[in-house]
Amino acid sequence: MTTIQRPPPRRKRLGQHFLHDAGVIHRIVSAIQPGAGAPLVEIGPGRGALTRALLATGHKLSVIEVDRDLVAHLQRELGAAGTLHVYAADALEFDFCSFGSPVRVIGNLPYNISTPLLFRLLDQLQCIEQMLFMLQKEVVDRICAAPGGREYGRLTVMVQARCAVERLFKVGAGAFQPPPRVESAVVRLVPRPEYSQAISDPVLFADLVRGAFQQRRKMLRNALRAVVPDPGPLLEQQHLDGAARPETLTVAQYIALANAVVELKAASAGG
Repeated sequence: MTTIQRPPPRRKRLGQHFLHDAGVIHRIVSAIQPGAGAPLVEIGPGRGALTRALLATGHKLSVIEVDRDLVAHLQRELGAAGTLHVYAADALEFDFCSFGSPVRVIGNLPYNISTPLLFRLLDQLQCIEQMLFMLQKEVVDRICAAPGGREYGRLTVMVQARCAVERLFKVGAGAFQPPPRVESAVVRLVPRPEYSQAISDPVLFADLVRGAFQQRRKMLRNALRAVVPDPGPLLEQQHLDGAARPETLTVAQYIALANAVVELKAASAGG
Protein backbone atom coordinates (compact mmCIF):
# COMPACT_ATOMS: atom_id res chain seq x y z
CA MET A 1 0.00 0.00 0.00
CA THR A 2 1.44 3.36 -1.08
CA THR A 3 1.65 6.03 1.60
CA ILE A 4 0.72 9.49 0.37
CA GLN A 5 3.07 12.05 1.91
CA ARG A 6 1.67 15.48 2.54
CA PRO A 7 3.84 18.48 1.66
CA PRO A 8 5.57 20.15 4.62
CA PRO A 9 3.56 22.78 6.51
CA ARG A 10 4.13 26.47 6.00
CA ARG A 11 6.65 28.16 8.28
CA LYS A 12 5.38 31.63 9.13
CA ARG A 13 8.79 32.87 10.27
CA LEU A 14 10.11 32.33 6.74
CA GLY A 15 7.30 34.38 5.21
CA GLN A 16 6.18 31.48 3.03
CA HIS A 17 3.27 31.99 0.62
CA PHE A 18 3.24 29.19 -1.93
CA LEU A 19 2.40 30.05 -5.54
CA HIS A 20 -0.19 27.67 -7.03
CA ASP A 21 -2.02 29.57 -9.81
CA ALA A 22 -1.34 27.75 -13.11
CA GLY A 23 -1.98 30.85 -15.21
CA VAL A 24 0.52 32.96 -13.26
CA ILE A 25 3.09 30.16 -13.37
CA HIS A 26 2.71 29.94 -17.17
CA ARG A 27 3.25 33.70 -17.54
CA ILE A 28 6.40 33.56 -15.39
CA VAL A 29 7.83 30.62 -17.34
CA SER A 30 7.13 32.42 -20.62
CA ALA A 31 8.77 35.60 -19.35
CA ILE A 32 11.99 33.86 -18.32
CA GLN A 33 12.26 32.16 -21.76
CA PRO A 34 13.66 28.92 -20.33
CA GLY A 35 14.74 27.46 -23.64
CA ALA A 36 17.39 30.09 -24.32
CA GLY A 37 20.27 31.74 -22.53
CA ALA A 38 22.12 30.98 -19.31
CA PRO A 39 21.19 28.21 -16.83
CA LEU A 40 18.32 28.85 -14.43
CA VAL A 41 18.55 29.22 -10.65
CA GLU A 42 15.33 29.42 -8.63
CA ILE A 43 15.36 31.03 -5.19
CA GLY A 44 12.81 29.75 -2.69
CA PRO A 45 11.07 27.03 -4.73
CA GLY A 46 8.77 26.18 -1.82
CA ARG A 47 6.61 23.17 -2.65
CA GLY A 48 7.79 23.21 -6.25
CA ALA A 49 4.86 24.47 -8.34
CA LEU A 50 7.00 26.83 -10.43
CA THR A 51 9.93 24.39 -10.24
CA ARG A 52 7.86 21.63 -11.83
CA ALA A 53 6.80 23.95 -14.68
CA LEU A 54 10.41 24.99 -15.31
CA LEU A 55 11.57 21.36 -15.33
CA ALA A 56 8.84 20.53 -17.86
CA THR A 57 10.61 22.76 -20.38
CA GLY A 58 13.59 20.40 -20.27
CA HIS A 59 15.88 23.08 -18.92
CA LYS A 60 18.64 22.39 -16.40
CA LEU A 61 17.59 23.92 -13.09
CA SER A 62 19.19 24.59 -9.71
CA VAL A 63 17.09 25.65 -6.72
CA ILE A 64 18.07 27.23 -3.41
CA GLU A 65 15.84 26.45 -0.44
CA VAL A 66 16.52 27.23 3.24
CA ASP A 67 13.68 25.10 4.67
CA ARG A 68 15.15 21.60 5.17
CA ASP A 69 11.72 19.95 5.14
CA LEU A 70 10.99 21.50 1.75
CA VAL A 71 14.42 20.42 0.51
CA ALA A 72 13.52 16.81 1.31
CA HIS A 73 10.09 17.28 -0.33
CA LEU A 74 11.64 18.66 -3.53
CA GLN A 75 14.20 15.89 -3.74
CA ARG A 76 11.51 13.25 -3.16
CA GLU A 77 8.94 14.69 -5.58
CA LEU A 78 11.12 16.18 -8.33
CA GLY A 79 14.60 14.75 -7.89
CA ALA A 80 14.04 11.98 -10.40
CA ALA A 81 13.93 14.52 -13.21
CA GLY A 82 17.72 14.40 -13.33
CA THR A 83 18.00 18.05 -14.38
CA LEU A 84 17.30 19.40 -10.89
CA HIS A 85 19.99 20.27 -8.37
CA VAL A 86 18.74 21.24 -4.91
CA TYR A 87 20.91 23.44 -2.67
CA ALA A 88 19.94 23.43 1.00
CA ALA A 89 21.15 26.95 1.69
CA ASP A 90 20.22 30.49 2.63
CA ALA A 91 20.03 32.65 -0.50
CA LEU A 92 21.22 35.64 1.57
CA GLU A 93 24.56 33.86 1.99
CA PHE A 94 24.74 31.99 -1.31
CA ASP A 95 27.59 32.51 -3.79
CA PHE A 96 25.89 32.89 -7.16
CA CYS A 97 29.30 32.97 -8.85
CA SER A 98 29.89 29.36 -7.77
CA PHE A 99 28.08 28.09 -10.88
CA GLY A 100 31.09 29.06 -12.97
CA SER A 101 29.12 30.90 -15.65
CA PRO A 102 26.42 33.59 -15.69
CA VAL A 103 22.97 32.40 -14.60
CA ARG A 104 19.40 33.61 -14.82
CA VAL A 105 17.83 33.92 -11.39
CA ILE A 106 14.11 33.49 -10.84
CA GLY A 107 11.95 33.31 -7.75
CA ASN A 108 8.90 34.12 -5.68
CA LEU A 109 10.85 35.98 -3.00
CA PRO A 110 9.65 36.04 0.61
CA TYR A 111 8.64 39.59 1.49
CA ASN A 112 10.73 39.67 4.64
CA ILE A 113 14.05 39.17 2.82
CA SER A 114 13.39 40.65 -0.63
CA THR A 115 15.28 43.93 -0.16
CA PRO A 116 18.45 42.51 1.47
CA LEU A 117 18.46 39.72 -1.10
CA LEU A 118 18.31 42.22 -3.95
CA PHE A 119 21.31 44.05 -2.50
CA ARG A 120 23.12 40.71 -2.18
CA LEU A 121 22.47 39.95 -5.84
CA LEU A 122 23.59 43.42 -6.92
CA ASP A 123 26.98 42.62 -5.42
CA GLN A 124 27.25 39.55 -7.70
CA LEU A 125 25.89 40.98 -10.94
CA GLN A 126 28.99 39.93 -12.86
CA CYS A 127 27.70 36.37 -12.50
CA ILE A 128 24.08 37.07 -13.44
CA GLU A 129 22.55 37.43 -16.91
CA GLN A 130 18.99 38.26 -15.87
CA MET A 131 16.67 38.23 -12.83
CA LEU A 132 12.92 37.68 -12.80
CA PHE A 133 11.21 38.02 -9.43
CA MET A 134 7.79 37.97 -7.88
CA LEU A 135 7.85 40.61 -5.16
CA GLN A 136 5.48 42.59 -3.04
CA LYS A 137 3.94 45.16 -5.40
CA GLU A 138 5.14 47.96 -3.14
CA VAL A 139 8.74 46.80 -3.61
CA VAL A 140 8.32 46.63 -7.40
CA ASP A 141 6.86 50.16 -7.31
CA ARG A 142 10.00 51.32 -5.52
CA ILE A 143 12.35 49.52 -7.91
CA CYS A 144 10.65 51.02 -10.98
CA ALA A 145 9.95 54.51 -9.57
CA ALA A 146 10.82 57.75 -11.33
CA PRO A 147 12.48 60.70 -9.54
CA GLY A 148 10.23 62.98 -7.51
CA GLY A 149 7.75 60.47 -6.11
CA ARG A 150 7.50 59.02 -2.63
CA GLU A 151 8.41 55.52 -3.92
CA TYR A 152 11.73 56.80 -5.28
CA GLY A 153 14.50 56.07 -2.80
CA ARG A 154 17.67 54.18 -1.99
CA LEU A 155 16.44 50.86 -3.45
CA THR A 156 15.41 52.61 -6.69
CA VAL A 157 18.76 54.27 -7.21
CA MET A 158 20.85 51.25 -6.26
CA VAL A 159 18.94 48.89 -8.59
CA GLN A 160 18.54 51.27 -11.52
CA ALA A 161 22.21 52.26 -11.29
CA ARG A 162 23.11 48.68 -12.20
CA CYS A 163 20.11 47.19 -14.03
CA ALA A 164 17.48 47.92 -16.63
CA VAL A 165 14.14 47.36 -14.90
CA GLU A 166 10.85 46.23 -16.43
CA ARG A 167 7.58 45.80 -14.57
CA LEU A 168 5.78 42.82 -16.16
CA PHE A 169 2.42 42.16 -14.45
CA LYS A 170 0.54 42.24 -11.16
CA VAL A 171 -0.47 39.12 -9.26
CA GLY A 172 -3.44 38.94 -6.91
CA ALA A 173 -3.36 37.40 -3.45
CA GLY A 174 -5.47 34.44 -4.60
CA ALA A 175 -2.54 33.06 -6.60
CA PHE A 176 -0.88 32.00 -3.32
CA GLN A 177 -1.60 29.59 -0.52
CA PRO A 178 -2.16 31.03 1.98
CA PRO A 179 -3.12 34.36 0.36
CA PRO A 180 -0.92 37.25 1.54
CA ARG A 181 -2.45 40.53 2.68
CA VAL A 182 -0.71 42.45 -0.10
CA GLU A 183 -0.61 42.48 -3.88
CA SER A 184 2.40 41.11 -5.72
CA ALA A 185 4.04 41.93 -9.03
CA VAL A 186 6.64 40.42 -11.33
CA VAL A 187 9.68 42.44 -12.39
CA ARG A 188 12.56 41.75 -14.76
CA LEU A 189 16.05 43.07 -13.94
CA VAL A 190 18.77 42.92 -16.59
CA PRO A 191 22.32 43.92 -15.56
CA ARG A 192 23.81 46.81 -17.49
CA PRO A 193 27.61 46.48 -17.35
CA GLU A 194 28.07 49.96 -18.80
CA TYR A 195 26.21 51.44 -15.82
CA SER A 196 28.32 49.50 -13.31
CA GLN A 197 31.52 50.55 -15.09
CA ALA A 198 30.45 54.19 -14.91
CA ILE A 199 30.57 54.10 -11.09
CA SER A 200 34.15 54.90 -10.06
CA ASP A 201 33.86 53.68 -6.46
CA PRO A 202 30.90 51.35 -5.75
CA VAL A 203 31.38 51.53 -1.98
CA LEU A 204 31.41 55.33 -1.91
CA PHE A 205 28.44 55.41 -4.28
CA ALA A 206 26.47 53.15 -1.95
CA ASP A 207 27.43 55.27 1.06
CA LEU A 208 26.41 58.47 -0.69
CA VAL A 209 23.03 57.10 -1.75
CA ARG A 210 22.38 55.67 1.72
CA GLY A 211 23.27 59.00 3.33
CA ALA A 212 21.07 60.94 0.94
CA PHE A 213 17.96 58.90 1.74
CA GLN A 214 18.44 58.29 5.45
CA GLN A 215 16.53 61.48 6.18
CA ARG A 216 14.41 62.25 3.15
CA ARG A 217 13.14 65.56 4.49
CA LYS A 218 16.65 66.98 4.63
CA MET A 219 17.90 69.28 1.93
CA LEU A 220 20.49 67.71 -0.34
CA ARG A 221 23.35 69.77 1.06
CA ASN A 222 22.62 68.55 4.58
CA ALA A 223 21.99 64.96 3.57
CA LEU A 224 25.44 64.73 1.94
CA ARG A 225 27.49 66.07 4.87
CA ALA A 226 28.24 62.55 6.11
CA VAL A 227 30.16 61.92 2.88
CA VAL A 228 31.39 65.45 2.08
CA PRO A 229 31.86 67.88 5.01
CA ASP A 230 31.33 70.90 2.73
CA PRO A 231 29.13 69.79 -0.19
CA GLY A 232 28.34 73.33 -1.41
CA PRO A 233 31.15 73.69 -4.02
CA LEU A 234 30.60 70.13 -5.20
CA LEU A 235 26.88 70.67 -5.71
CA GLU A 236 27.59 73.90 -7.56
CA GLN A 237 30.08 72.12 -9.81
CA GLN A 238 27.39 69.52 -10.64
CA HIS A 239 24.77 72.25 -11.20
CA LEU A 240 22.62 70.87 -8.38
CA ASP A 241 20.46 72.86 -6.00
CA GLY A 242 21.61 72.28 -2.43
CA ALA A 243 18.10 72.99 -1.18
CA ALA A 244 16.59 70.22 -3.34
CA ARG A 245 15.29 67.00 -1.83
CA PRO A 246 17.29 63.79 -2.45
CA GLU A 247 14.38 62.13 -4.29
CA THR A 248 14.54 64.75 -7.07
CA LEU A 249 17.94 63.64 -8.40
CA THR A 250 18.10 61.16 -11.26
CA VAL A 251 20.16 57.98 -11.09
CA ALA A 252 22.64 59.51 -13.57
CA GLN A 253 23.01 62.55 -11.32
CA TYR A 254 23.79 60.33 -8.32
CA ILE A 255 26.44 58.50 -10.33
CA ALA A 256 27.99 61.78 -11.50
CA LEU A 257 27.88 63.21 -7.97
CA ALA A 258 29.57 60.14 -6.46
CA ASN A 259 32.26 60.19 -9.14
CA ALA A 260 32.88 63.88 -8.43
CA VAL A 261 33.36 63.03 -4.75
CA VAL A 262 35.93 60.39 -5.73
CA GLU A 263 37.82 62.97 -7.82
CA LEU A 264 37.64 65.51 -5.00
CA LYS A 265 39.04 63.04 -2.46
CA ALA A 266 41.80 62.01 -4.86
CA ALA A 267 42.76 65.63 -5.48
CA SER A 268 42.82 66.36 -1.74
CA ALA A 269 44.98 63.30 -1.08
CA GLY A 270 47.38 64.26 -3.83
CA GLY A 271 47.52 67.90 -2.88
